[in-house]
Amino acid sequence: MIRDVKIGNKKIGLGHPTYIIAEIGANHNRSLDIAKKLIDKAAEAGVDAVKFQTYKAETLYSQRTPKFSKDNINPFDLIKANELPREWHRVLFDYAARKNLHFLSSPFDYAAVDELDAVGVLAFKVASFELIDLGLLRHIAQKHKPILLSVGLATLGEIEEALEAIRSQGNNDIVLLHCASLYPSPPEVVNLKTIVTLSKAFQIPIGFSDHTLGIHVSVAAVALGAVVVEKHFTLDRTMKGPDHSFAVEPNELKQLVTNIREVEQALGTGVKVRSTAEQEMYEKGRRSIIAAVDIKKGTIITKEMLVVKRPGYGIKPKYIDTIIGRTTKKDIKADYWVTWDDI
Repeated sequence: MIRDVKIGNKKIGLGHPTYIIAEIGANHNRSLDIAKKLIDKAAEAGVDAVKFQTYKAETLYSQRTPKFSKDNINPFDLIKANELPREWHRVLFDYAARKNLHFLSSPFDYAAVDELDAVGVLAFKVASFELIDLGLLRHIAQKHKPILLSVGLATLGEIEEALEAIRSQGNNDIVLLHCASLYPSPPEVVNLKTIVTLSKAFQIPIGFSDHTLGIHVSVAAVALGAVVVEKHFTLDRTMKGPDHSFAVEPNELKQLVTNIREVEQALGTGVKVRSTAEQEMYEKGRRSIIAAVDIKKGTIITKEMLVVKRPGYGIKPKYIDTIIGRTTKKDIKADYWVTWDDI
C-alpha cells in the first residue's frame, strides 16, 4: 500500500485530487509585479501551488561551463540574469497564501534551503539536475518537510541513492516526479509509462513535471497514475526569457486544471458496475424479446412469433430458446416485450 504524502491540508496520493503546481520558475523576469500577476492568474486557474526557483549563478555554475549549443548562451550569464531576489520570498509566500495557494521554490544551494525553510514553505521541490547532490538532499531532508523530487536523466540506481540519502535523515515524505530534461520536451522522449515503472519500483507517490508543449501530455500522465502535475506557466509566451516559449498561458493553465479534474472523475474506481445515471439507458437501450405478432393466451410460442429488439423491459435475448415451446398465460400484443409473467 503506497502511503499518502501531505502538503499543508492537501493529501497527495491515489484517490486524492491531483496536486497541480504552476511552475513560474524564472518567468517573473525579475519583476515583482509580474510575479504577483502570475500568482493571480494561477489562483484563477484553480491550481494548488505556485513554484519559483531560488539560485545564485556563483553557486550553481562554473563560469568555465561551455555555452549551450542550442542558443549559444553562457549558462552562468543566463542564470545570473534570472536570479530570484531572495527578499521576495516572504512577499511572495504571503501573497500566495492570500490567494489560497501554496508557495514553493526549488532551492539550488544550502542557503536557499535554509531561507525557504525560515519563510515557512510547506514542502521542497528538488530539480532533477540536483538529484545526484546527495549532500544537498540530506540538508533538505533535515528540514523534515515533504520533498517533491524530479528524476529526469536519473537511472533507477541513482534514484535509489537519492531516496536513501533523504531517508537517512528520517524523512519519508517523498514524491518522485517523472520528467524529460529537455525544454521543450518532444513527445517521443517523454516516456510516460515510466510513471507506472517508478510506482512499482519504489512504492511511493509518483507525479509528472511536464516540459512538453500544450496540456494534453499532463492530462495523459494523470490517467496513468500521476498524483502531482507541474507545468511551466507564463503570462505571455512571446515574452523574453529562457522558459516562456514552452510554458502555458493563463487560459491554457485553466483548461489544464479543468481537464485534469474531469479525467479524475472519469477514472472512477475500476469496479465494473452500472452507474445510477445509466439506468434509463439500461432499460430502454438494451434489447429484449418482443412479440413479432399478436399472441393469444394459451398459444404455444414459436420462433416466428418473436423478435429481439429494444427496449430491454422483456426477457433477455439469451433465453429465447428457453421460451420457445412454452404456452402463454395471457394475450401479448404485437411489438410488446415478453415477460416471464406472460408464459
